[in-house]
Amino acid sequence: MWTAVALWAMSIGGVALYAAWAAPALERGVALWVVVLGGLAIYFALIATFMSIYFAIAWIWRSPRPLPMRIGARETLRLVLREYHALTGAAKRMMFYRLLLREPKPAPAALPILLVHGVLCNAGVWERFARHLAKAGIAPVYTLSYGPPLASIDAFADQLAKRIDSVLARTGARELVIVSHSMGGLVALAYCRKYGAAKLRRVIALAAPYRGSVHAWLLFGTCLAQLRPGNAWLDALDRDRYARPATTSVWSWHDSMVAPQLSSRLPDADNVELVGVGHNAILADPGARAHVLAAIAAERARGVTSESPASAARTPSALQ
Repeated sequence: MWTAVALWAMSIGGVALYAAWAAPALERGVALWVVVLGGLAIYFALIATFMSIYFAIAWIWRSPRPLPMRIGARETLRLVLREYHALTGAAKRMMFYRLLLREPKPAPAALPILLVHGVLCNAGVWERFARHLAKAGIAPVYTLSYGPPLASIDAFADQLAKRIDSVLARTGARELVIVSHSMGGLVALAYCRKYGAAKLRRVIALAAPYRGSVHAWLLFGTCLAQLRPGNAWLDALDRDRYARPATTSVWSWHDSMVAPQLSSRLPDADNVELVGVGHNAILADPGARAHVLAAIAAERARGVTSESPASAARTPSALQ
């Protein structure tokens, strides 16, 4: 809700300011279509500027890339264009997320899916991803919008706990699969540290900054401070001993908002490395989606155990 409200406020305010600035031009006889195109140009230019800044930061603080993981000019251009395309539609999806993502009706399900978004977003970022899951026959799929956006990751973990219990109650399932994006991966770990992993069959993380990202220094807020590399909260999450479920971490050597990119590599997890995929574009990347579908299919083929999941029975170990 908070993200959608903020986006609506900024959009309405921006349009009002532009209209006030453009009114004299209309009075002078400038065509309306010119004014409208000018407003759209400003919108797309702002996105391009924002994207250029965080791509530059991601390159400066990039992880050393093995030779097979490097890309040329054409692949770099494709990387940038796909990330730009993902960003230009993000605001619309987050503003209308309640209309775009419908809550499944309560019905028995053996292994429901819960989508957990990243920082400063809401469930709307999953709109295209959720449609892809539906086309693949994956159901039921639930989402979570936590907030307020700048609160602590531990507060988000508490909201995740309530959502997990709600989904399990609605489906009669004993455990579920989480698919997370960006900071959502850390929200899932914070949940496991506080509530245990017994209700999670697997966590599939996309572009999760497990060791933080230097981009978090660009903004303020509790959760952003917790995402800064080397901070006390991240160190404690890494050092503390607690059970966690089987995890698949899908990440890119060219992530544009997680730097250094090796921050997404998680020990004792199934790490899937991608090349030439940006941070937001990973949600629409065919390779990333294929790995998510494969992980879900594997868990469904394994069946739902009648006992506590193996993750809860393992000796808790710190992330090393």
